[in-house]
Amino acid sequence: MEQNEHPNRGIPSVDRILRDVVDHSLPRPMVLQVIRETLEAIRKCPDIAEPKAILAQVNADLESLAASRIQPVINATGVLIHTNLGRVPLASAALQASTELARQYSTLEYDLPNGQRGKRGSYVERCLAELCGAEAAAVVNNCAAALVLVLKALMEGERNEIIISRGELIQIGGGFRIPDILEAAGAQMREVGTTNKTSLEDYRRAISGRTALILRVHRSNFVMSGFVESPSRKALAGLAHEAGVPLFEDLGSGALVDTSRWAGLPGESMPRDALGEGIDIVCFSGDKLMGGPQAGLIVGRESFVTKAKKHPFYRAVRCDKMILAALQTVVEAYLGSADPVDEVPLYQMLNRSLESLKQRAEKIVAAWGERKGQLSIVPHEGKIGGGALPEAQVPSVALNLKVSGVRPDALAAQLRAASPPVIGIVEKDALIFDLRTIFPEQDDTLLNALLSLAK
Repeated sequence: MEQNEHPNRGIPSVDRILRDVVDHSLPRPMVLQVIRETLEAIRKCPDIAEPKAILAQVNADLESLAASRIQPVINATGVLIHTNLGRVPLASAALQASTELARQYSTLEYDLPNGQRGKRGSYVERCLAELCGAEAAAVVNNCAAALVLVLKALMEGERNEIIISRGELIQIGGGFRIPDILEAAGAQMREVGTTNKTSLEDYRRAISGRTALILRVHRSNFVMSGFVESPSRKALAGLAHEAGVPLFEDLGSGALVDTSRWAGLPGESMPRDALGEGIDIVCFSGDKLMGGPQAGLIVGRESFVTKAKKHPFYRAVRCDKMILAALQTVVEAYLGSADPVDEVPLYQMLNRSLESLKQRAEKIVAAWGERKGQLSIVPHEGKIGGGALPEAQVPSVALNLKVSGVRPDALAAQLRAASPPVIGIVEKDALIFDLRTIFPEQDDTLLNALLSLAK
């Protein structure tokens, strides 16, 4: 470089790079933003990059941005409720209902018989109450919002103390912790007992004139065993009602069918059971074991549910028309089917026999043939996921891929770049594809993605 030459002189212009970038189907303003950000970062570097290297960096940054779009993937992890991959797939009927409602006007808040303004979600809430054996129900946009809403609604003035066992101060997905949620709701937390042992007497001693409610939190994402103790729902409900204090339970995943019907799965606590054992108000997720869209569902005594719906915070967390349409379809399926699991994709996946999974695997291995690498069939243990049934192992069949000289994590990265991306799991020295969470109609797409590795 000559002494008087400006150090940034060799950097191509924005227009020049814009002409040469690979088409990523991104909106032009986003392409320009990435180019400017990349060039600004290069100008701050002490070394001057070659134009080809600069263009390569811009293309890499554009590819990274394009990959951050929400898009369909093939879930080959064996985790049925995969939070990072969108929890559970929706039933076709729920998806169709949501689409049809979204593309035209609807009775979201309109009373047809009276020709006047109606109440949002009144029908689905009535169905949900019937399904759970509750006096009333309310629907909000997720379970954390349901928890906060109920806490806010049931606290009054100085009665803002929430009694909770230390053994239930859990952390849920994404780093969110129950104590943080209680604080966000404006509650004063009154911890009782110890991590592993909390007695009924611990709760009794904590009740005072400042007590707003007693909170039970279902340990849905971990199990405690050994030297542990906690009072039963019935015992705690008896104490709460004797003291005139509401008893509220966050059930988390909230199954609506007996999960013990599947071999290897324990029974999960259901909202109807909780209410039947004396819990006053319960919240749970719509998009986990229920198999519906993301929603926070509140069921229980009418007086408490009504308080929650009248609280100003309710408007901030209510659901939109598309969620309500999908949820309405799912709830009706539970109420109207002889066996609702036939209508829910989550349970359809659980119902797949090992023999059917093996047959699908054999077809893929046969099509792979003698190509580079070894593709074999192996038994695999899947998981429920989503913070539900943490000890459950779901017997399954998987494809095991090994390519000599190529690390499995490198193979995984290549498949994540496929269209659609294939998300497998690295176990030891192989890349695994669990067929239970892959839909049969995706087998050809999976095979094509695998064959692309052998080219």
